[in-house]
Amino acid sequence: MTRLLDPPTRRSGAPASPASPAERTARRRALLEWIAVHALGIAAALFFTLPFVFVLLTSLMDDAQALSRDLVPHTWEWSNYRRVMDTPGFLTWWRNTLVYAGLGTILTVVSSIPVAYALAKFRFRGRNLSLMLVISMMMLPPQVVVIPMYLFWAKQLDLSGTLWPLIIPMAFGDAFSIFLLRQFLMTIPDEYLDAARVDGCGDLRTLLRVVLPMARPGIAAVALFQFFYAWNDYFGPQIYASENPGAWTLSYGLESFKGAHHTDWNLTMAATVLVMAPVILVFFFAQKAFVEGVTLTGVKG
Repeated sequence: MTRLLDPPTRRSGAPASPASPAERTARRRALLEWIAVHALGIAAALFFTLPFVFVLLTSLMDDAQALSRDLVPHTWEWSNYRRVMDTPGFLTWWRNTLVYAGLGTILTVVSSIPVAYALAKFRFRGRNLSLMLVISMMMLPPQVVVIPMYLFWAKQLDLSGTLWPLIIPMAFGDAFSIFLLRQFLMTIPDEYLDAARVDGCGDLRTLLRVVLPMARPGIAAVALFQFFYAWNDYFGPQIYASENPGAWTLSYGLESFKGAHHTDWNLTMAATVLVMAPVILVFFFAQKAFVEGVTLTGVKG
């Protein structure tokens, strides 16, 4: 029985064969591409990070230095954040924003999931028409319906001066959330649903026990989109809650705070950091689920 011999290898210590001009060119091109890609990445990171660093450093300056050209605080004035928190109404704005963003997100997710599930997995007459209506609602600017909606909530239901005209409609679904969830649910194989039905699960139980655990990334993406929207919403509170300072949110109250402290840039920047910090923290801890949910929504449509 013949034995296959290994090909001869280069002896240790033997000089390496010089690289050909084509190999040197390829290596040089790969190095230049690596430098270009990382340089663009670093430039983009600095472009998005430096404004926040500037706001953070300015918020830690004293009153006099905040009006100068200095970029680094001489003394770190952490008390600026305490002064902002002690401003009358600031904690109320914080509480209102948490209620608006938290309750609005829960209502939107709960009301959008059944509609998205029906559009993704049910076969019924008029399904495509229903989907087109949802998409058309996404294209409708909110400014088109703001006047009749305001007349309804303010004149008919007498809810002006509160945030309920912004929270209650979220209990009836959101077009963008329905569309995003529908696209994600389309990626779930129908075999899982068929197996659940064979085991005796109804549509509601299949949704709760099978679909929802598999749709967590999509639900997380929708929840984050809605939370960010409600937290940063300025237009809605300006329309419905401007006449009642007790119903202001952080985004609207920050404008009032800036007007009252137009020369105290350190306090204005400290208030801005307090408004931005929760959104940044939420996205930092949930970015994996957010990116996964947004990415998978376009796999199958």
